[in-house]
Amino acid sequence: MRKVLDAYVPATRAGRVFALSTLLSAFGTGLFLAGAAVFFTRQAGLTPTQLGTGLALAAAFGLAALLPLGAVADRFGARATLVGALLWRALCFVGLAFVQGPVAFTVVAACQAAAQSITAPVTQALVGTLADEGDRTRMMAVIRTVRNVGFSLGALAAAPLLLADGVWLNRGVLLGNAVAFVAAAVPVARLRLAAAPRPVTVRSPLAAFGAVRDWRYVCLTALNAVLALHMTLLAVGLPLWVTHHSDVPDALVPFLVLVNTVLAIALQVPFARGVTEPRSGARALRRAGLALAVCAALLAVPAGAAPAVAIGAVILSCVALTAGELWQAAGGWELSYAYAPENRRTTYLSLFGLGTSAQDMAGPLVVALVLGVGSAGWLALAVVFVAAALLAGPVVPLLERRPSAPAPAEAASAAPTPG
Repeated sequence: MRKVLDAYVPATRAGRVFALSTLLSAFGTGLFLAGAAVFFTRQAGLTPTQLGTGLALAAAFGLAALLPLGAVADRFGARATLVGALLWRALCFVGLAFVQGPVAFTVVAACQAAAQSITAPVTQALVGTLADEGDRTRMMAVIRTVRNVGFSLGALAAAPLLLADGVWLNRGVLLGNAVAFVAAAVPVARLRLAAAPRPVTVRSPLAAFGAVRDWRYVCLTALNAVLALHMTLLAVGLPLWVTHHSDVPDALVPFLVLVNTVLAIALQVPFARGVTEPRSGARALRRAGLALAVCAALLAVPAGAAPAVAIGAVILSCVALTAGELWQAAGGWELSYAYAPENRRTTYLSLFGLGTSAQDMAGPLVVALVLGVGSAGWLALAVVFVAAALLAGPVVPLLERRPSAPAPAEAASAAPTPG
């Protein structure tokens, strides 16, 4: 039991405080994700089309704001930026709880999406200052595990608020999220660094777009984006695959999501344990590509296959997908941080995050194309994942040959303490 606690609990008090903050914010997000669509269509008077259009426009605004906000974070520090983002998101969710009409909804949702977009990069940057160099990726794995637990608890808590038809109970989904974000901001605000961070001069937030000229880092971003396709495969690919196989019961879909969630919570930390420097990060990405190739190959089972064969194939593909997800996360964390210049770290981590956002947009189109082709499409996708696995090896030497490339990042020497 002691070894289990050591693996899943951050080693420092500051790390444990940050994990608590993550749990609180994830709980609020779980509340929102479980109940937002019901609230906005039931109480805010939005049609499904208005809701979808507003969310799409808000997401586009958040995507455009990501790199400039990364530059702002480099100027003011990850801790201050994360606190500001949490409080701003809390304010936006209060606004969303009372918004009426599609225009007002889209404006407030866009303001929220901008703050949401910078949360992941500043979280990773802050973890880099809280953890020792060799422990950085393991702590990110702990944070991701805590976040998954928080999402699940928040989704469960949303159920009684949505069962009732009262406007204030339904509104509690958004107001509860706002309270959770304020509560999450408090422990982060109390974190103090023993030494002040190195000052960073930012000419203009718009200058952050210059990071895309670092084509080697962009190659890393693109490679990670291909491997991040597991997100769309889980959310879209597996459910549609089940519906295309008439002998496979639709009730299998929530079971697959449950399998993924349980395995991700239980295994993210063990999968990240050996990822402590760039070459081990590249190995993790290579394993991710191979695991996802196995997932895609299993889904090549034709629609006329026996029910037992089809059910077994999709369950095994979900397990392989989850393994790919866990290795991709660990490898991506290590390499994106290690090769981000120290004085522009959050800007570069924001650029890396754009790859995941690109996958979010292109992934459904790729999955739709694969499903339309059938078994040959899934085998072609498996080949793409194998190619990504083979390219993971050369990515480290490529990044190390950058002109004036920084050495793989070292942890800040200052010891953070909650104040």
